[in-house]
Amino acid sequence: MAARKARSTRRSSSKKVGRSRRTRQTRPQDAIALLRADHARVQEMFDRFERTRGDDRKQRLVEQICLELEVHATIEEEIFYPAVREAIRDDEVMDEAEVEHQSAKVLIRELEAMSPDDELYDAKVKVLGEYVKHHVKEEQNEMFPQARAAELDLKELGEQLRERKEKLMSGSPLGAVRRLMAR
Repeated sequence: MAARKARSTRRSSSKKVGRSRRTRQTRPQDAIALLRADHARVQEMFDRFERTRGDDRKQRLVEQICLELEVHATIEEEIFYPAVREAIRDDEVMDEAEVEHQSAKVLIRELEAMSPDDELYDAKVKVLGEYVKHHVKEEQNEMFPQARAAELDLKELGEQLRERKEKLMSGSPLGAVRRLMAR
């Protein structure tokens, strides 16, 4: 009886290990789905900021927001935008997106040099959030449908985005903390 129970426990734990390994292995993700997930994650962080009290908590949250936005902008600018620009041939949409990124980066740099007790800190976070929300809306309503219609290999593009994102996150101190917390 004890031997049977031990075999059963081993089998069920090996199934759990197998399952967790499978879920850890990443299936190719559509580039647009990956970018939309980033958009949702950052929006949730901006919403959380509105409810956050305490300078330390605010600063940690803003550091995470800035990291997420910097990584997201980098993978879009290095991989997604060039592929989409070539495929859709809509320079106006692409140029606007790049200018919006540059403007957001200015606010990010300003926030990184500030602390929560500085004048205008909360206002700058709010403006950055509104700016990002506007940018996301344009990407999702204009650029993404055009990219999908252009029949890009969005799975392959998604894999490139995921790999570059992982590399960027692993190189940042906050990315290292995030990986440790995910274990």
